[in-house]
Amino acid sequence: MRDRTERARRIVAAARELAEAEGWDAVTTRKLAALIEYSQPVLYSHFPGGKDAIMAAAALEGFAELASVLADARAGGLAGVVRAYVGFAEARPALYDAMFTLASELRFAQDDTPEVMKANFAELLAVIEPVAGAQNAGPLTEVFWSTLHGLVTLDRGHRLSPAHRDERLALVVARFGTRGD
Repeated sequence: MRDRTERARRIVAAARELAEAEGWDAVTTRKLAALIEYSQPVLYSHFPGGKDAIMAAAALEGFAELASVLADARAGGLAGVVRAYVGFAEARPALYDAMFTLASELRFAQDDTPEVMKANFAELLAVIEPVAGAQNAGPLTEVFWSTLHGLVTLDRGHRLSPAHRDERLALVVARFGTRGD
């Protein structure tokens, strides 16, 4: 069983590495098999859904990593979490894409949402709830998260002025760091 788990880990690690270097379009089961010296049937035995299943496994790893990064950043308050979230997205753009765009079968706010994904929301909620109060914390956390995701996405797409990046992040902290009632 340990060998099987280790093979699956190697497959996902190789996919992540290749995706960060060349993009997810470059990740194919044929290329992965050659890269890690397993046959394609071995890859499919671990991930019957092929590339999509491998990408979803990578996304779940990413959610675990992001939750840890956000938990560590909470000591820095809202500003620390904002910097950590944006820094994570910038450092791992292909993984971020898998997490939030490409692995569409992984859904938030559903009965079957994986716990590791719920942990991400909980970390964001933990910095918003003291400001929002328990009654509005959920919706405000969703808006906060949407704001961060939107800024990351627009910035990566070169849709926003690089000169205003730090100012935008400071505005997020200022707006979400004060009670609005």
